[in-house]
Amino acid sequence: MTDTSVTTEQAAASLVPGIFVSLLAHASWGMYPVLARYLQTVSDLPTLSILALGNVIPLVVLSRYLFGHLDLSVFRQPIVWIFAAIVVFRAITNMASTRFTLSIYVQLITQATPFVVILISTVIFREQLPRYTIPAVTAALAGSVMMIGPNFGNIPEDPTRQDWLGITLAMLSVISLGTYMVLVKRSMRSEVRSETLLMVQLIGIIVVTGMASFALGEDWGSYLRMGWTDRAVFLLFAFLVFIGANLWQIQAIRSLGASFHSSLLATRLISSILFGWLLLGEQLTSLWQIAGAVVVGITITWFLWQQR
Repeated sequence: MTDTSVTTEQAAASLVPGIFVSLLAHASWGMYPVLARYLQTVSDLPTLSILALGNVIPLVVLSRYLFGHLDLSVFRQPIVWIFAAIVVFRAITNMASTRFTLSIYVQLITQATPFVVILISTVIFREQLPRYTIPAVTAALAGSVMMIGPNFGNIPEDPTRQDWLGITLAMLSVISLGTYMVLVKRSMRSEVRSETLLMVQLIGIIVVTGMASFALGEDWGSYLRMGWTDRAVFLLFAFLVFIGANLWQIQAIRSLGASFHSSLLATRLISSILFGWLLLGEQLTSLWQIAGAVVVGITITWFLWQQR
């Protein structure tokens, strides 16, 4: 075996821990719409209160870590507050979308994020359209239509289902996420640490959603009436998604780079389908829908890998 092959194998082996962490982060984010829909439709918790209280936990748990990396000078940068505003809007629309439609549908819309980023970059910043974009969008759209299936729309026997409203909110959420990612990419010179940005986002979500929740008169007494299962799901949501997914994502990006980490995005769809079935009873009911999910997953992975 040559020295070159040994070096190549060592380099590949060094990526394994980062890939594992990346998959863990994506799988945790994939559980977001499932757990969010459960808390709103099964546990019957108010939408904004979940965001407010759910983000208090990671802020408290991570306070020592976050404040240890805090640079107060970044708060004088307008871009930080723009990021915070976008994240708050993204959080509210993302959470609200899961109240009105299936978690699988919300995650399916989220898979369009790379294409939204490309659209914003091309239309607003005149960047060149990446290769294979048109075929990838066409294939992903076809797979999405296959996956949605015949049960889309308002379902009389399920009063929580208002699919068009949920999909619209999910699309607004994805557009805001795409805008956030484009701005982050184009403002790297601001040198804002990811930990500082995370803390600003947590505080922004807590303050805005907390005030809005009280202003709208949401019933916080629902938390006192929760059963043990509901409490377990809420804690899982706070620790696995708000804490675990954020930290794992930061670690994965530092280890693999943003492009490599993004190429594993389809893991989120797999996670949503699996846990949506286990926790909510949501499932793909036909081979046609399963084929659609496979088409979307393969297309997104292939396209992002090509851009890597």
